[in-house]
Amino acid sequence: MDKAGALNPIGHAPPYGSKRLKPRPVCAVLVDTMSRTSLVEAHGACSRSGVQRSVEGREREVALQSLGCRLAAVRLRTPDALRRMQESLARHGQLTAVIAYRRADDGLELIDGFKRLEAARALDLGVLQVRALVLDPSEAKAAIARLNVQHGLEVLEEAWLVRLLYREDHLRQPEIARLLGRDKSWVSRRLALAESLHDRVEADLRLGLVAPSVARELTRLPRGNQPSVAEVAMQRGLTSHQTARLVQALLLCADEAGREALLAEARSAPQSPSSRGKSKPQTPAEQALADVAILTRTAGRLQARLHERPLTTLGAKAADLVATALSDLDPILAALIRTIGRVTQKESHASLVDS
Repeated sequence: MDKAGALNPIGHAPPYGSKRLKPRPVCAVLVDTMSRTSLVEAHGACSRSGVQRSVEGREREVALQSLGCRLAAVRLRTPDALRRMQESLARHGQLTAVIAYRRADDGLELIDGFKRLEAARALDLGVLQVRALVLDPSEAKAAIARLNVQHGLEVLEEAWLVRLLYREDHLRQPEIARLLGRDKSWVSRRLALAESLHDRVEADLRLGLVAPSVARELTRLPRGNQPSVAEVAMQRGLTSHQTARLVQALLLCADEAGREALLAEARSAPQSPSSRGKSKPQTPAEQALADVAILTRTAGRLQARLHERPLTTLGAKAADLVATALSDLDPILAALIRTIGRVTQKESHASLVDS
């Protein structure tokens, strides 16, 4: 295939007119021609330096608390995907081993199977079947992309992976390109994407409140302007195309006053057809019941998310934001509980007096 039609390691065609890539690492070539299981068996035989590697051993049971999941911060995991994985694990058991590598401190760090680990924790399984690869930390991070080559990482996941190799492993961009089987411009674009996303928007993205396609559109804006636009997108349920139009309009605004007016207009836009015709609660009783219903749904959803996804898997910045928000929520809930107790006790007393 000529260079215009050649595919890169994750299956995307390079831009028209781009230069032919240098020979890819042996591991990347194996990924294109082998099944996922075969990759695990043979992945240890290659590294970016060409030094022979090997699989540490056969699958074995490992206690969940012995598996590190720090690299889960590279992956996005939606609540629906986690629920499906938990249902599958409960019904069929573990079908394939999770993949890990051995750290310098002799602990096992997971590189593939993060949803299975979270599902196993939720089901209180205790152990998982694990296969360990002998890799150094940089190779282990690169293996995240290789082990997911069939479906590919989301663009922002690729960006976080590149940023991790750049910041934590202190690799230069050409070294990252060789490790991942990419060209330098691809690495540069992904690194710029990761650095351009506001921390608060990234936290919302990891929590599933913002769609990846919407987050990518928001990166076109200056970092400081992204949270307010993300808030509008979440409140109005904007699609990526609608967000793109809003972002483009904001970029065309000449001054801050124009941008604020545009955001205010977006916030007060007419309701979507699906929400029209729904009568709002009118009486105090209806309003109270509606608030109770909203609070019940929200509390149940929040509890499920906190149970399914430990804060440590969200990334350091996102985890700090969520922990702070949860701490701020504690006195609010405590005050609500006291108010409910006081009100219901008065009502009970009043009914006893009347009888």
